[in-house]
Amino acid sequence: MAEGAIISSNTPIQTYEDHEESILSVAVFPDGQRMVTGSIDKTLRLWDLKNGVVLKKMEGHGNWARAVAITGDGQMITSGDDSGSLITWDGDTGESLTQAIQAHNKAIYSLDFSPDGTVLATGSLDETTKLWRTEMRVQLQLERVIYCGDTVLCVRYSSPGEHLAIATKRDIQIWNPSSIQRIATFEGHAQFRSAIISNYSLAWMPDGTGLLSGGNNYDPTIREWDTSTWRPVGDPWKGHTDRIGAIAVNTAGTLVASASTDHCVRLWRLSDQQTIAVFQHSNWVNCLAFSADGREIFSGGWDMKISKWAVPEDVLLHANIFAKNATVHNAALLNAQKAINLNPSSYRGYQLEHEVFHGAQRYGEAIAAFEIMLSKLENAPNTHIRKLRQRYLSPSEAENAIRTVIHAQLDNCPLRVLDTTTGLLCDREAQTRIFKTSIEYKEFLLFKMRHPDVKEKHIEELAGKYLSCAMLSHRWEGNEPLLHDIQDKAVYDLDAPGGIVKLQSFCKVARQAGCRWAWSDTCCIDKTNNAELQQSLNSMFVWYRHSALTIVYLSDVPPRSKAGALANSAWNTRGWTIGEFLAPRVILFYQQDWTLYLNDRSPNHKKSVMIMQELGDVVGIDPRALVAFRPGLTGAREKLQWSSTRVTTLQEDIAYSLFGIFGVHLPVIYGEKKQNALGRLLQEVVARSGDISALDWIGTPSEFNSCLPADITYYNASPPVLSSLSEDEMEKSVSILQKVVTLELASEFYALLDQLNAPRFANCRLHLPCIVFPVTGMRWRRGQGQETSFTYEVKAEGLHDLLITTKDKPNHFLRAKLTRQTLLLVRPWTRCSLELPDFDNDTQSDANVSEVGSALYSMLPGSRSRALRFIPRIGQPFGSFLDNFPGDKNSESYLQALWLIVRLRQPFSAFLLAQQPSGEYKRIASDRHVIAQVKDVASVRSMMDVRTLEIL
Repeated sequence: MAEGAIISSNTPIQTYEDHEESILSVAVFPDGQRMVTGSIDKTLRLWDLKNGVVLKKMEGHGNWARAVAITGDGQMITSGDDSGSLITWDGDTGESLTQAIQAHNKAIYSLDFSPDGTVLATGSLDETTKLWRTEMRVQLQLERVIYCGDTVLCVRYSSPGEHLAIATKRDIQIWNPSSIQRIATFEGHAQFRSAIISNYSLAWMPDGTGLLSGGNNYDPTIREWDTSTWRPVGDPWKGHTDRIGAIAVNTAGTLVASASTDHCVRLWRLSDQQTIAVFQHSNWVNCLAFSADGREIFSGGWDMKISKWAVPEDVLLHANIFAKNATVHNAALLNAQKAINLNPSSYRGYQLEHEVFHGAQRYGEAIAAFEIMLSKLENAPNTHIRKLRQRYLSPSEAENAIRTVIHAQLDNCPLRVLDTTTGLLCDREAQTRIFKTSIEYKEFLLFKMRHPDVKEKHIEELAGKYLSCAMLSHRWEGNEPLLHDIQDKAVYDLDAPGGIVKLQSFCKVARQAGCRWAWSDTCCIDKTNNAELQQSLNSMFVWYRHSALTIVYLSDVPPRSKAGALANSAWNTRGWTIGEFLAPRVILFYQQDWTLYLNDRSPNHKKSVMIMQELGDVVGIDPRALVAFRPGLTGAREKLQWSSTRVTTLQEDIAYSLFGIFGVHLPVIYGEKKQNALGRLLQEVVARSGDISALDWIGTPSEFNSCLPADITYYNASPPVLSSLSEDEMEKSVSILQKVVTLELASEFYALLDQLNAPRFANCRLHLPCIVFPVTGMRWRRGQGQETSFTYEVKAEGLHDLLITTKDKPNHFLRAKLTRQTLLLVRPWTRCSLELPDFDNDTQSDANVSEVGSALYSMLPGSRSRALRFIPRIGQPFGSFLDNFPGDKNSESYLQALWLIVRLRQPFSAFLLAQQPSGEYKRIASDRHVIAQVKDVASVRSMMDVRTLEIL
């Protein structure tokens, strides 16, 4: 891990404070519920780890309580002090089992039990290490004395119990504890930087094949020693700046923690000896220990408290439970059997057995051992031990919890997928059955049994990693295989040209990418089942969104093609493919021969600047939007323009393919025709969002509603660029209006605008808020070139005279005149128009462009900052205008009102509406833009015909 990625913290997740002096030693019980600490205050404390309370203050020492150790079954505690005294304590109650015995002539610096808990090793400054037989977990009987020739600072048994490592101030000694024969002696850190005391701490690898040692302030490193040669392995682990007083290795054998007088605890990754995290104390750190499950580190020192630190979650989730070595497994299994035979009623031996089987991926046996362990916990005579059962889940309890997660994950996955291993189709039920027989599921199950309180998002990640699939995006061609062609058949066994070969290649590529499941729209949907078809088309965007990988197959892009071939592919012309490249987070483009486009072997082409730029240029989408697209209802016109040049085989699909992009769910009704399908979609967008930018188009109106287009291609034309005032002209106009527009008139005008409801759309009827300008006269202007279009001179109240060119014939308007049919020119209105846009930003947000496109919005030039200098709070929403409208002509609200009135003077795209006999209106002359402008901005009355019109 790079230095920049190191996690640093000086804030523990919990502290344990009760000692009156510095803490010298700490040990965590195997049950993970308690710990014991020793201090300069001559006492021990027995702690409840969860609640942080002291269960027992353990008194009896006459000097500093420097060392503590706990047996593997947690039934006995031993402690040693600086007078050389040794005391044994009951592991459950914390009561002393014996009076203090004079075990050494000088201070006891280190204690360690053999793996089976039958022997205690004590190391002292009197230059001896003593081995004590633990009789019935009560008394200690001296068995052997090892004369080390120098002061002993640390003693540690290897996990198999075959070796005892002893660190003295001058060397490190390896002994056979059974025969009391010295196997090896080496200088340790003294050979690198000689000092009075060179070797402070030791820790064995769980498999016994390596030994770690911590050095002094002259060599503040951790060194690893090969147990076959007793020579250093690799480079020293550097990071500390002062002596390393304690080292601990987690039970998985993947992480190492070290404590130093440099005030730091360092967490190391064993695989590459790199620091993962640094935890900062305020003073020297003397001791540390991992929690039983390896998820936390407990450290203590001169700050007189124990600090609990969290091991990074991602490290835990990817750590192996146990070292993967057959020799180690056998030795560890033998130790577990010894523990079971020693105390068959104890849960501890079965817990160790479970750990071994789990590490060996023998999951059936691991689950069986875990169930026995749970039964031992449930039937334990000790109340405290029985409570440990609450920390775990049984297999059935874990399955119930996992089932919920699986169902939630499958909700975002296709209804039917191909198994890339077998080539067979599977529905969700079959997919779940296969998952439950997999190694991944069993490992997942065990993880949940052991860690019932693990964060749900991590469980979802584990399940999602297995269940998510690869999705195919392609252009349909001849002979595509359908569901009935491959039902109950292995895809890999089929022998047919065309689509089958493509499907086989897709599954192989998906499998090579690590995906167990694959989906293709050709054969994974039962198109004869209407309910399934409805669900599939409405969910397809979500499926692509949550896919592990989307594979785009470009059948018309030859091998070794150059940049530009993707842009020219027919895949880019299809309606459905737009969502298929916007939705996925990971995507790869493949050429005709299933080689990667541009030979780009990166794992995700969405991170390829070249490919995304090429794709963005051809589809008209900013490359940033391609990478980070989020579905939603805003910015409707822009999204419609993306699809305006695309085609679909079935005409209704041009609308259905946009459901996911807008995030809507609607009935799929093949046969309704594209006008109705597009109309229902746009009706839903407007009704739910109030965004009327979808009304900004030119062309033939839809039969669904005259304000909607008959074809999506009408969104392809860009809105007209309208003239506008400069900033200086804007400020000048506002100053002029101050002299002619009264406070009362401005208040009345805003009352009308503020009371308008948002646009509504239902049952093919659009209820559109508008500023209305009644047409008072219309005359056909005869001239040349009017065989296909006609120009009319139009007069309307409050507007400059304007010309309207349209395909509509003169008799249409003559009929309106003869029948006295009302014609209106209107400016569509939304409440967001009451706010001034941010002119500093060239690209307006969706919210700021929700009036009918940029043309209807009539945005002003210049910067917002200048407007703010003129009107201090111009950004205040005008919805609050009426509540803050004072009687002062220099007030901010009044000036804001005038600013908006000036904005309304700018040219805008208008709708020409014709009233129907039943009173509703229809839009006419929609094939060209109608550009209108207010005649006299000072005449506010001409803009006060504000109402909501019902348009068919």
